This record gives sequence, C-alpha cells and structure tokens, in this order.
Amino acid sequence: MVASATVADVLFYHLTESKLEDALPPLLEKSVERGWRVAVQTRDVDRRDRLDAHLWTYRDESFLPHGTEDGASPERQPVLLTTGQENVNQASVRFLVDGAEPPADLAYDRIVFVFDGYDAEQVDGARSQWKRLKGEGHSLTYWQQTSEGRWEKKA
Repeated sequence: MVASATVADVLFYHLTESKLEDALPPLLEKSVERGWRVAVQTRDVDRRDRLDAHLWTYRDESFLPHGTEDGASPERQPVLLTTGQENVNQASVRFLVDGAEPPADLAYDRIVFVFDGYDAEQVDGARSQWKRLKGEGHSLTYWQQTSEGRWEKKA
C-alpha cells in the first residue's frame, strides 16, 4: 500500500520548451505566494549550489527567499534546496528535479517531479515513478509545456 499515512497529490512537469532554470522559479514563486513551505531536492551538491545561485539572480525585480541545507537556519527557509530526503524545513510541497529519488515517506501535500523531456534517463525515471505511485494510490497529474512554454494538463 502507500508508504505514508496520507495520499499525496503528485504532479509531473515535463520540460519540453525550457530549461529547469527557467521553469522552476515561477513554480516556486507560486508555491510561496500560496503560503506553502517548499523543499527542492536535487541529485548532487553541485546542481543544488548552481540552482541556489540562479535563484538569487534569475530576475531583477523578484526576490525568492530560499537557502540550502548547508546554509544558515535551513529549518526556517520557506524554500530549501537540498540533496537529502529529510523534511528539514517542514515543507508541504517537495520538488524533485534532475531525476532525484523521492523520500520513502511521502507525507507532503504535493510531490512535484520536474523532468527534462530531452534527457532519456529523466524521462524513464519519471515513467517509472508514475507507474509506482499510481499503483500506491496517489492522485497523479501530468503537465507538459506548450510551444509557448505554458503548462498544459495532459493527464
């Protein structure tokens, strides 16, 4: 059955028109606007640190409060970039990028897989996660980018 006590909403965002660096900040901004605490899990420290630097500079007129698990007060960050599976900042939403493996305990309101449609390993990983999580009874939604870069619900 389901690994956690709750059944999470699981969203799959299939990047076909933009890179993660372009698509992730607006998704994080929407989450913060809604008052959600967020964890963004990457596969390695180098990628985490590149995303951290990018989130400080991706747009002049915006500010997205965030930090990393190695930074000051990670437990207080509204958006925490991490390579670990722990829920250090008590996030209700967990983004998994670049094929990061989800934690065994999916006790989140939302789990969001963001994967590159031009990376065969990431596509295969997303398909595998879809099958597994559907079998566990989670509510799944699949979003794909349109040619204009907007998100369109496909399933």
